[in-house]
Formats: sequence, structure tokens, C-alpha cells
Amino acid sequence: MHKIIFIIILLFCWSTSYSQSTTKPQVLIITTGGTIASKTNAPSIEGHDLIQAVPELSNYATIEVDEFVNIGSSKMTPLLWLQLVKHIRDALNSNPEIKSIVITHGTDTMEETAFFLNLTHQSKVPIVLVGSMRSSNEVSADGPANLINAVRVGISPEAIGKGVMVVMNDNISAGRDLLKMNNRRVDAFPSTDLGFIGFCDPEKVTFYRSPIKPHTSESEFNIYNLDSLPKVDIVQDFAGFDSKILTYFTNRYNQGLVISSFAGGRLSNGFSEIYNLPATHKPIVISSSIKGGRIMGSNPEGTPIIIANDLPSNKARILLMLSLTITSKINEIQDYFNKY
Repeated sequence: MHKIIFIIILLFCWSTSYSQSTTKPQVLIITTGGTIASKTNAPSIEGHDLIQAVPELSNYATIEVDEFVNIGSSKMTPLLWLQLVKHIRDALNSNPEIKSIVITHGTDTMEETAFFLNLTHQSKVPIVLVGSMRSSNEVSADGPANLINAVRVGISPEAIGKGVMVVMNDNISAGRDLLKMNNRRVDAFPSTDLGFIGFCDPEKVTFYRSPIKPHTSESEFNIYNLDSLPKVDIVQDFAGFDSKILTYFTNRYNQGLVISSFAGGRLSNGFSEIYNLPATHKPIVISSSIKGGRIMGSNPEGTPIIIANDLPSNKARILLMLSLTITSKINEIQDYFNKY
């Protein structure tokens, strides 16, 4: 009798241990639309249908699907970013077992959404953005493989603390560094000068470095109580730029301005007036129009000018918007640009 009881106890313990060891991590996939959810000459795929089309996902994780919006990412807005980061916080609060968040996203503004979340997601739970360059009904559609890899990256123990990442074409990019360089090729997001942070091979996910700049849980941009973000415009410099355009944007209802300059920060004569403006003027950030370009030097003292360093204009706009939620002082905003 004792032997029978002992065997039953062993079987129970083995069953419990086996069940725990085979429990798959929980992953929340938030869908927002984009090419990955599109079909050529057909309506976009709804979130649940998109995930059901890739049944292999269940080999890696227990998947929950949440359709946030279904739009082309060219229609993304700062208000949607604000709603998205709050939506993510609420999802994590309601289910602490979620190991990672995967966001399907169009590639037009993927680098902007990734950078915004990288600065505002106040958690160490990994966020992985993923998209595709080919529609789901095209030959050799890249969406399914990208989506599987995104889940694999998100559940990797090494993903914790890496901030927001983007997985495309077997490569893992840091959300801050991502740059779109082509509008068609599946390798539209090549490595920047800083390099990929890891790769998705068939056998395993491998990380080779961690982002150095502060992000996510280390960021000081806590915006969960905000209903809107400061308005910031971007102006592109060009040969023969008319100073009246600058006058329009400096007088326009906005709280800051980003200038996409030539190469290393050089500007046409039409922008000469910004060097005469007082430091109390609305901040003006100078960024480089060259993908991956860097602007050297410091901001001219006594002016409203801020140097974007290596951030392109679209990301400089985001950092300026977030900085303005804390301060309007030029030197303090420059410190944020140097830090992030």
C-alpha cells in the first residue's frame, strides 16, 4: 500500500514538473496594420486573421492577439503613439505573465514608433516591432518569417533590458538606431554604423551587443498622464531656401522646430536669422538630412539652437516633443539630446 502511495506521489510530482517545464511563455501581439497585414488589391487582414495565418507561432509561445488599429503606418500620429504606450502599460498591468510585446507595424514610420516607445515604455518587458516589405499574398512574402522571428526574439532571456527592438530580415535592430533605406527590398533596414544588436538564425537567437543610450525603464520621459504631446514641425533645407518659409514656421502655432540641414549641419542663407534669435525663443533643432549623418560641435550659446547629433529629423522631432514635456530651457533640452 505504501509503495502504491509512493508511486502515485512520484507520478504527480513528475506530471507537475513536466507541465511546468513545457509551459510556453505568453506573448501579446498588438497589430496596427501595415504591409504585413495587407493584400494586393484586397482589404487589409484583421489582427486575429493575420496571426492565425502563421500557426507555427504556437510552437514558441502562447499567443494573445490585440488589434489596436488597422492602418498604413503613413497614417500614424503622435496621439496614436501616446495611446499605444498607455495601451501597452494597461495590458501588462492586467496580465503580469506577459513575457514580451510584439507589435506588427507598417515600415513607413516604423523607425519613429520604435524610437518613441524606446523612450516612453517604462518597463523592462521587451517590445519587438515587426513588419514586412511584401504583401501577404505576394510571392515569397516576408511577413510570416519576420513575425516568427519577432516572437523568438521577444521570449529570449537576453532580450530583457535591450529596450525596444525591430526584427526584419533575420536581423535585430535597436529601436533608436533603425533607419529605413529602401522602399521595396526585404533588407530595407540595413545595418547602421552602429551595427545590428543580434541575429535570428534557424538554430537560435543571438545577441552581440546592448544599446548604450538610456531607454525604457531608464528613461525619464514618463508621459502616461498626458493627453497630448507638444507640437513640433520639421522644415527641410534646400538650395535657395526662402527665409519667408522660416518666418512662417517660427510664427506658426508650434512649440519647437526641427531643421533637416545639409550634411553636417550646414544651412542655406535663408536660415541665417536663427542665429540672431534669443535663447528664450522656441527651440530649434538642427539635424542632418544624410541618413546616419552626425553633426559635430555644440549649440551656439545664447541662441535657441540645439544640435541633434546623430538623430535624423524624424527622431529629433520625437525627442524634442518629449523633452518639451519636461522643460523649455535650451541647455536642458541639449542635455537630453546628448544623453538619448
